[in-house]
Formats: sequence, C-alpha cells, structure tokens
Amino acid sequence: MQDVKDTTGTQGTAKPSDGQKAQAGGPQKPPPPNPGPSREQAMQYGIVGAGLKEVTRRVPLDEPPPLPENAKLKSIGKPVSRLDGVEKVTGRARYTFDIQLPGMLWGQRVLSPLPHARIKSIDTSAAERYPGVRAVHILERLLSTAKLRDPKAEQGRYPTVRYAGQPIAAVAADSPRAAEAAARLIKVEYEPLPHVTGIEEAMKEDAPRVFPGPTEQPATAGGGGAPPGLPQKGNVRGPDTKPRGMGPRGDVAKGFRESEVVVEAEYRTQVQTHVPMEPHGLVADWKDDLLTLYASTQWVASVRDEAAELFELPKNRVRVISDFTGGGFGAKYGIGNYGLLAIHLSRKARAPVRMILDRREEHVSGGNRPNSIQRLKVGAKKDGSLVAIQLQAYGSGGVAGGAGVGFCHSTLYDCPNVHVEQYDVFTNAGPCAAFRAPGQVQGIFALEQTIDELAERIGMDALALRAKIDVSDTDDARARAQERKVGADKVGWNKRRPAGSDKGPIKRGMGVAQSQWVYLVHRNTSCEVRVSGDGSVEAFSATQDIGTGTRTILAQVVAEEFGLRPEDIGAYVGDSRYPQGPASGGSRVTSSLTPAARNAAHRCARELAARIAPLFEASADDIVFADGKVMVKGKASSALPFRDAVKKSGVRELSHRADRRDDYEGYAMSTPDMSISRHGIGGVQFAEVEVDTETGIVKVERVVAVHDCGRPINPKLTESQIFGGVIQGVSYALYEERHLDPGSGHQLNANVDQYKIVGSREVPKIEVIVLEQLGAQSSTDARGVAEPANVATAAAVANAFYNATGKRIRTLPMTPANVLAALRTT
Repeated sequence: MQDVKDTTGTQGTAKPSDGQKAQAGGPQKPPPPNPGPSREQAMQYGIVGAGLKEVTRRVPLDEPPPLPENAKLKSIGKPVSRLDGVEKVTGRARYTFDIQLPGMLWGQRVLSPLPHARIKSIDTSAAERYPGVRAVHILERLLSTAKLRDPKAEQGRYPTVRYAGQPIAAVAADSPRAAEAAARLIKVEYEPLPHVTGIEEAMKEDAPRVFPGPTEQPATAGGGGAPPGLPQKGNVRGPDTKPRGMGPRGDVAKGFRESEVVVEAEYRTQVQTHVPMEPHGLVADWKDDLLTLYASTQWVASVRDEAAELFELPKNRVRVISDFTGGGFGAKYGIGNYGLLAIHLSRKARAPVRMILDRREEHVSGGNRPNSIQRLKVGAKKDGSLVAIQLQAYGSGGVAGGAGVGFCHSTLYDCPNVHVEQYDVFTNAGPCAAFRAPGQVQGIFALEQTIDELAERIGMDALALRAKIDVSDTDDARARAQERKVGADKVGWNKRRPAGSDKGPIKRGMGVAQSQWVYLVHRNTSCEVRVSGDGSVEAFSATQDIGTGTRTILAQVVAEEFGLRPEDIGAYVGDSRYPQGPASGGSRVTSSLTPAARNAAHRCARELAARIAPLFEASADDIVFADGKVMVKGKASSALPFRDAVKKSGVRELSHRADRRDDYEGYAMSTPDMSISRHGIGGVQFAEVEVDTETGIVKVERVVAVHDCGRPINPKLTESQIFGGVIQGVSYALYEERHLDPGSGHQLNANVDQYKIVGSREVPKIEVIVLEQLGAQSSTDARGVAEPANVATAAAVANAFYNATGKRIRTLPMTPANVLAALRTT
C-alpha cells in the first residue's frame, strides 16, 4: 500500500472545499482536533473491496491502535442479533407506556376545539370537586411553537390558541375514567378568531394572521427552531438564504445566461406525521426535591435539562429513565406540553402522574414533517456541467418554524452559482418537529427529479450525469461513485428501457436517486467500562435505544477489546445518571458512542492486562484477550478462561471512562454540543415500479439500496435501519398525508385507520448492500445510516414513475388522484 502523508490530520487546519463547507453548515473555523500528546499513525483509508490506501493521521497517545477491516475482527462487523430482542418479543421490555408506579395517577388533557381563539376564562372548580381528582393545572406557557419577537404584541392571561387540539389544561385522578370525566367538566370560554390552515391561503396578504407580529423560535431540547432575525410579513417568514449556514455563491443570473439547457418546475410535498409505535408519553414522579421522569424520548439529557430549567432545579435533582423507546423519528426530544403538565400535576398531587398521548393527539400535536412548494430552476451546459441552481421554497410547520427543504441544492452537486430562498409559512395547525432527515427528503424529491430531467434533455444517461457532477472531495461522494456501479449492476440498469415503453395500461419503470446526509458527532459523549472481580464486564452511557440496536453495538465494541462475546457484556443505556451520551437523532449515535466506548474499553483492558500479567510471569504488553480467554502472545497453552484469570488476579473492580475525541481530521464546523464532519454519509437507491394508468395505482415492486456508513459495526442492524428507511420512504411517496378540514381546523384522519401508512402487502422487495468504508477519522470509523435510507426513496420512486409512464409526477403523495392528474399533463 502506498504511504500517503496526510497533513490535514496532522495539523487540523486544512481549508475545506466549498462542498465540504456546505455540508458542514458554513465556513466557520473549528478548533484544532484533539489537543494534547499525540502520535502519527498509519491507517487504512478507502472502501474495502474497492481499493484501500494508507494515510497518516495524528492520533492521541492514549487511543487504541487502528482496527483492521471487519473480516479480521471477531465481534465488530458481525451480524449479531439484538441482545434485547428476547425482551421485546416476549413483552418483558419496559416502555414508558408500561410504567406502573405505586400510587400513580392518570393524567388527562383538555384540548382546544377551536383552531384560533383567545381564552377569556377557565373554570376548573367542578373538575377539582370530582371524586378521585387529585390535582388540576392550567398551562401558562406553551412549548414547541414559535414565539412573538415582542411579547407585548399579544396580551392575555392564557396562551392564545393557535391550532385545534392545542393543550389548555390537565387533571390527575385515581383512574383513567375519573380523569376523563373530570377533564370534561373544565369550562373554557373562548373568543374565536379567524384561522387559516392551507399554505397557499396563508401566504395571501389578507390571510388571517397566525401570529400578530414577527416571531422567533430558538432551538430547544435537542433540536428544532428556525434561523433568528429573519423578516416576517404576515404569515410568511424569510427568506433563509443560508440553509445550514451555506449562503449564496456566484451569480445565478449570469449562470443562467451562460446555460445551454435550463430545466424549471414546481414540486409539492405533503405534511407527514410521525406515527411512532409508542406515542409520546412521560411519567413524572416528584418526591421531595428529586424529580424522576420516565420518558419515551430520543435523548434523556435534553429531557433532564429542559425540566431542570423550566422548574428551576439543579440537574442532579432530575433523573430521566428511558429503558426502551418505541420509535421517535425526530419528534421525541424535550418534555413537551404533555410532560410539562405531568410534572406540574405530580408536584401538586405529590404522586406520580402518567401522561400518554392518544393516537389523535399524536397526529395533531406530536410533530410532523412540513409540506413544501418548491420552485426549482437548474441551468447546465450540454455536456452536463451544472452552471446555476436557483430555488424558492415555501413550507409550513403549522405554528412552528423550521420548514425548510434541506441543504442538498447547495451541497450535493458541483455548481458554481447557487441561490436558495426558503420561507416558513405559519398556519393554524399543530407544530412540526424534526423528522428523519428534516427538509432533505423534500429537497431531494425535487432536485433528483430535476437532475433526471436534465439528463434526458441533453441525451445523457442519468447515472453518467451524476458521475460527472457528484465530484466533491468527500467520503460520501467517493462512496456514491462506487454505489452507483454496484447498484446499477444489481438492479440491471443496462436493461432499463426508454420512458413509456410499455404499450398497455400497466406500465413498468426503473429510477434512481442519490442520498446525502451530514456525518454528525455529538461531542459531549462519554462511556464508562467496568470490570468486576468476578470477571463480568459492563458498559454505561446515557444514550438511549429507540429501536436501532444501540445496546448491541455498544456490547460489540467493548467485547472486541476483551476478546469476549457481545452477550458477555452488560450494556446499559437509557438513564441520565450514566455518563452523558448522544441524542438518538441525525444518525449520530454510532459515530459518537462507539469511539468513546472502544477507548474506555481499551484502557480498561490494558490496565487489566497489567494486573493479570504476574499470573503468567509476562509483561502487560504480551497479554492477549481472545476467544473468551487470556493468554500470553504466541503461547496458546498458557490460556485461561477470562473469568478465571480475573478472579485469580485479585482485581476487585476496574473502571475507565472515556470521552468522544474529535475526529482525527478535525471538523468543518463545531458547536458546544455537536460537530459536523468535512465528509458525509450517503447512498444510492434504485426503484422499480408498476403504474396502472387506468386506476392511478402505483406499486413499488423492488428497491435496491446501496449505502455507506463508515465501518458497519453490525451489518444486520445496519440493514434493518435501511429496510426501515426504505419502507418509511415508500409510505411517504405513496400514501401518507395529513388532511385538515379548512372550516374547523381539525385533522380528519388523526388515527391509524384513515391515515394510510404502508402495509405488509405494499412493502416492496428490498435488497440492501452496505459498503465498508474506512475513513481514518476515529478509533472505530463508524457512522450512522438512519437518515440516508429515507432521503432518496421518494425521489427514486418518482423517477421510476417517469420511466414507466413518460410523465413527471411533481406532487406527493402518489395517490390515484395525483397520479391521474399527472398522466393528463401534456
């Protein structure tokens, strides 16, 4: 292998390219990586099976040596079944929904039936007298919504109602029936106000104002929010011209004048609600000066921090437990209004209070992916070189900001002139929340169709065009180049026929789309590894497992250092009293946690080796842990079972804690909590569809998904994530859509019956291929994969639809009505 001197890793001050800056959210100068004693380390770099080279990085002295490729490892990279799988399938796994505490009360919320109103009065006296009621509370502040820049612009004792289903108050009672009956007795006098629920109606100058003045929405509880200081006219806030910090570049007007081909169109996407298996919920138990919260959450730390701030408690007096979480997809970070009510009621009643959203509330106020109207224009030369990209996008997150359409227009493809404008449009509807690659799914749907249309206009193969313009100096771009080749071979791209080739009413086609997401690292991530005197090994981190297999990958990484099986490791997550762990969102858990876990395990294992070495009359450096045994290097006959060796050594307990160190190359952008790599994660997805042109029914028959995530710690779990992302993407493409009644403001399909999601019969054949890519960035080189698997699916299906029918479908979902309308276009 060739020795390549990498000065970026040595100095940490290399200037990122424009594409790297864009992926990182802007050209902010990050701090130098890993200050302190370090060594130069040769490491493998590249895609396993497609050519590896050797690079040199500067690595902290106390970090373990680089791992070889997965084929040479015992635990990492192996398809280990979920360690908590039996608990889940037998029902022993304890979700927040299952929590039952002694003396626990049942909470019930009072919701507004009106979409916009002032509250004139609230009478809780009858509810307070109802048998079994222990506490009543009226909300004095609302979470998860935009706030007026000038609070004086709106006066009132109670928060203004801005959407049907907004929480007003709640009761806690001895039984669910008593709580429901008492909640109905609370009398609320409303002064109705004009409302608007449709995005286009809300954009009109004479539309009812959702807020009487300009708004702000800082990010809270792990995410959300909107860029500060943007202008606002009526319900339209923006434009944001710097998505993820990447501002305009070049001169788009000049670029379009120089373009030889221009493709321009409008695309529309719908509101999608999260529909997790387990609804939002929290059990609050306030005893004396200790508040314990059992939360269905994606980040125990954000729940703790928000509760501590709102109730003016020291963080060490708030404990958050999340043994298992039944899905979140981005909406479960803070305590939410339901949690705020539960905590107030628990404090008043001096008893635990359970507050779980029902399915209607989950749809209405649990969060959603905003809709969008995107006007996209792309100019290019006849050889395919992009010259200009211009986007004007409007999206509505209801009463919340942050309805952008991602950053792909500025970052995915090489283009010298880019101008993006993204606007929030407020409506009287429930607030949006982060949703599995927020914004990027909507943006890719439009961008990847436009790239396909451009390829056809210039007479170029869609994959060949992408190979020409997807050329940034990043790991994800290099991976996509390989993914295009592998996926095209797997799907039989060379057999793809011209658009609309089938003569009958049933038409089939094949399409492709590319995926892109940022490689995130949660900087404040720690892991403790502990060896007890009986030889048991445990790992602790205050992250949480939302169904992705975090416990299992944690155990695999630790097991590799001790030569044990993953099932021999006790992996503990989901408790804020453990060392702080990463949020389960943005595809950041694996990239953040596994290096900290490996570093802690390595230190613990080396200290254990030093304690065991005298038993073998050897030096610590010669002690090897392998196959459940301890032995002297090169002397298999010296082997002792691991537990026996620990017991004989006299060790009572060893414990080491390690923090997540910076990537060896440093970052393109850093905040106090999170860093964004110079590189990214991505994928390429191919879809085959069948379109019935008489009924308008679209069936996705096959998806080939080729993805990269650095080093796959567990291929089985990685594939599971990609399966889930594809299925969710198909559901978004074909079925899911929130319907609001414009007259009443109520959601008409706030259930799991009429809110259509993909069923088992509608799931296509999914074939997953995962590249093993060594980036020489951390002690594990692992990255996430949850977001990219969802990003490209709808776009790939849409491009396959065109290949089948010869007609573009620019509106989601692909319901029969939208399909037949698209087929009628000229």
